Amino acid sequence: MIDLTVIWAAIIGFAIIAYVVMDGFDLGIGLLFPLFKVGKDRDTAMNSIAPVWDGNETWLVLGGGGLLAAFPLAYAIILPALYAPLIAMLLGLVLRGVAFEFRWRDPAHRAWWDRAFTGGSAVATFAQGIALGALLQGISVEGRAYSGGWWEWLSPFSLLTGFGLMVGYALLGACWLNWKTEGGLQRQAVTYAGRLGIMMLVVIGAVSLATLTLEGSYQSRWLAWPGVLATAQVPLATIIVTALFYRSLSQRKDAQPFLWALALFGLCLLGLGISIWPYVIPERVTIWEAAAPYRSQLFMLIGGAVLVPIILAYTAWAYWVFRGKVGSEGYH
Repeated sequence: MIDLTVIWAAIIGFAIIAYVVMDGFDLGIGLLFPLFKVGKDRDTAMNSIAPVWDGNETWLVLGGGGLLAAFPLAYAIILPALYAPLIAMLLGLVLRGVAFEFRWRDPAHRAWWDRAFTGGSAVATFAQGIALGALLQGISVEGRAYSGGWWEWLSPFSLLTGFGLMVGYALLGACWLNWKTEGGLQRQAVTYAGRLGIMMLVVIGAVSLATLTLEGSYQSRWLAWPGVLATAQVPLATIIVTALFYRSLSQRKDAQPFLWALALFGLCLLGLGISIWPYVIPERVTIWEAAAPYRSQLFMLIGGAVLVPIILAYTAWAYWVFRGKVGSEGYH
């Protein structure tokens, strides 16, 4: 049954997908940044994301704010459980943003700002992956409150998902540079994309197998008959999309590898949805148990129906204006 609670779950899910699509590649460029030559190549990589990087994080704000407004119980449980990785993520994003601006305005210390840009990107990405892994492995809940300890988020599984997200974002970053740059930097990006695609496939397999060991319900959702006939299509689609990704890469396509890399992320998010639906905190709290009152959801939905299309419109306009290839001096 589709009701306001399901609609709000879809809106927050859309915000998460939009964040991964739009902020993942610029975090990935930060992860790859030390591998680029100092000077023109690094300037070109920076210029490729300069017009859009700060607006990309709008979706992170929408997802977090939407969770607080539409699912306050989930917000009250998740935040205490994940304070450490979430604070680390925010500090990493702040450091990255400061470094992005100051590397242009303080050329005497540009090497330090470059390191800060990479460090902030790495911390933010790794913390996001850890938070996802900690949520997926389960959060201790007693009554209507978090009952675990400060370090419950830290586990081999959460470290694996943290590393996996770094690989995924780096893949998006390499594919973005293949799309947006030319010459030696583009060839370098193609090489990195080819290597990272293999790593991405390995990480997807490792995380998927590890997930099945976390909760018995995960196994039943994926492997129970006859549902397995549907869920088996996800790994099959992953193999097909990977093959299409490498074909487009070998054909030296510009945009297609990036789009196929996004499709891989989409399949991963679909798998996440299969694993946890209809829970907002896996096996603890459903979306209906965590939902705000009906009138609150309705009031916020009216605002969301106005604001989300506006955000989509100005975001699409920004990407359209700055379409095409980029050099060390900017877009051309």
